Parts: sequence; C-alpha cells; structure tokens
Amino acid sequence: MNIKGFKTSAVAAEIRYSDRLDLGLIYSEVPAVTAGVFTTNQVKAAPVVIDQARLKQGRAQAILVNSGSANACTGSEGADAAFATSSLLSSRLKIDDEMVLLSSTGVIGEQLNVSAFRASMDKLVQNLGDDNFADVANAIMTTDTVPKVVCKSVMIGKREVKFMGMAKGAGMIMPNMATMLSFVITDAQISFPELHDSLTNATNRTFNRITIDGDTSTNDMVLVMANGTAENAWIDEDNPLDKQVFQDTLEGVLMELALMIVSDGEGASKCITVRVCGARGEKEAEQMARTVANSPLVKTAFFGEDANWGRIFAAMGRSGVRFDPTQADIAIGDVVLVRNGLAVGRKAEEAATRLLKEKKIAVSIDLKDGVGCEEVYTCDFSLDYVRINADYRS
Repeated sequence: MNIKGFKTSAVAAEIRYSDRLDLGLIYSEVPAVTAGVFTTNQVKAAPVVIDQARLKQGRAQAILVNSGSANACTGSEGADAAFATSSLLSSRLKIDDEMVLLSSTGVIGEQLNVSAFRASMDKLVQNLGDDNFADVANAIMTTDTVPKVVCKSVMIGKREVKFMGMAKGAGMIMPNMATMLSFVITDAQISFPELHDSLTNATNRTFNRITIDGDTSTNDMVLVMANGTAENAWIDEDNPLDKQVFQDTLEGVLMELALMIVSDGEGASKCITVRVCGARGEKEAEQMARTVANSPLVKTAFFGEDANWGRIFAAMGRSGVRFDPTQADIAIGDVVLVRNGLAVGRKAEEAATRLLKEKKIAVSIDLKDGVGCEEVYTCDFSLDYVRINADYRS
C-alpha cells in the first residue's frame, strides 16, 4: 500500500553503527494536518522539546528520524545539533524549517553526529519514493528484532481512506502517552482538533495499555500526519459519525502496533494480557492490572512457566486499589486458580502450568466489587532481557 502525496526514504548514515539503515524520512508533498503525543518523562530529548513547540501550528511536512543516538541529556549542544539537522533537511526540501519534525532513538547522553546527517542528507532526499515505508521502519529499530508496520483502509462517506503506521520499541516501555516511537500517515481530510482528539483517545486505549519493564523513555512520541488527498468530506466538529470511524480505524492501527511491541519485548517469549474486572471503576481496574503486569516476580514466573498465583495476589495487594481479598478470583486462561481468595488446588495449578507453555497467555482477575474492567498488555522477563540491557551500550 502507498498513500498519495507521501514519500519516504531511509539510508545508512553511520550515525552509530556501519552498514545498517539508521536515518529515515517521511515527507508530505503538501502541508499535512499533524498531531502528536509525547513522553511525560520530565527528562525530554531535544527532538521532543522542538516538536512540541512546532506542533502548536498543527501542520507539518516532514518527519526526520534517526536511530543510534537519542539526543537526550545533551544540553544546548544537543538542541543546536537537532536544529542543524532540521535545517539540513528543510533547505533541500525547500520547505519552511518549522514544518520539519524531529525524532531520535538510541543511547542517552551522547552528542548527535551531525556530520553523518550532513553527509547523508542529499541521498536521503534523492531516494524519496512511494515504496520505502518499511525501510523507515527498519531504520528506527534499536533492540527490536522485527520492524513493525500496519496498513489499513476504511470507507469514510464514499471515499476510501488509507492508514499506514510504524512503530519501534522493545524495552524502556511503560509510557504515559505513547511508547517509544510511532508514526502514522493517512490521506484523510480532517481538522486538527479532531485529529488530536482522535489520537489522544486512541493512544489511551492502546499504547497506554502496554508495559514491558515499567520504564518511560525520554524520547517517546506518536505523530500522525493527514494530508487530505482522499478528499473525503471534512471530518470536523460537525461530522461526529465520520470522526468515530476515523478514530476507530486509527485505534486499530495503534493497537496492532502496540501488541507487536509487546510481542517483541526485549528477550520476551510470551505475550500476556492482564484483565481486571469487578473493580469499583476503570481507573482502579487499570491501576491493578498495570501493577500485576509490571511485577518482576510475576513476569519471571511466567518465563519459568510457574503458575505461582501467590505472586499475582501479592501484586494486587500492593497496587493501591482497595478490594476484599476474600472475594477475589484469579484465572489463567480458562483455569481458575483462586476462588474467593482461596486456592482451588493442585490440579488447577497443573492445568494452568500447561497453559503457560503457550506464547499468548491471559490472566483474569475478578474483584466482584463493581463494574470497572480494563486490560494491560505485557510480556515475560527472560534471561535475555538482562543480557540485552546489560550490553546495550557496548
């Protein structure tokens, strides 16, 4: 699939490593309505700070993204470097510098290799084409083992509207807005308030429901560019039905990307859904599900294929959510391990242990105290997670 009016490119710029794609470009031939959500970490990388300021105009034409260097905790020199790379691109594309958004991922604290950008910028722009979206997805990978790309289309009114999304992320994942990096392009014709609202709502239901290790990156962002070339009826405040179709489709794209990130968690061998129901409210349900999903003891038990429900119960108890332990049920798949706060028995644990050999695992918790119900998606902690992160900078 390709989307009219968008061009993409990726090159091996040797920003940190040789012989790998590490510099990507997404370009809209016309100014595109653009919205973003960003990390809530107080330590923000230079590209995040710049993009937040530039997106106040609600328009952009280019996203320049690199791997190998996060350009975070780099002070004024890092900010100057980011602005320099922006100028290198805008001058070649002959667009206003404010129309360039920047994104970086990689090692924190190292200065950006601007000379690598300078040496590669001509080739990056010359290579712009219709079929390089997957190459950009490859260029933003760090510890990811596979690129993450999703394409969808939907009828809005009498027009087909297309979506193409990519994401990267495998560690340092538990955002309060997004996760690591994700970029979506669409040919929808939509106003900025509706685009930003749709992105915020969709992100809250997708990227904000995943966790790999409980850490929030300094560089997290999700950007959506809509160039309007589908020429559908404008999606604005007077068109709520079309906005809902747009938002539902965007949420579907982000959910697929989010689950790809969980499945590709650093060293992950299992994808786990933690569902809490019967809470007093949705906020309480999510809080408990996230606590269970982030528990290192729970995650290592799943890696070891040990149906140790006591670790789940303990995480529930420290979640900060008030509930009656004597009423709670815990199940793995369709096997109930705990009913009304008490163990069902050894046979149930043996049956659950067999389920833990699967790649996809569902944990269900019923508090029987209300109607709040939420899901959080996570993965197990393996020996490889420690190895990958111990060696990350070497």
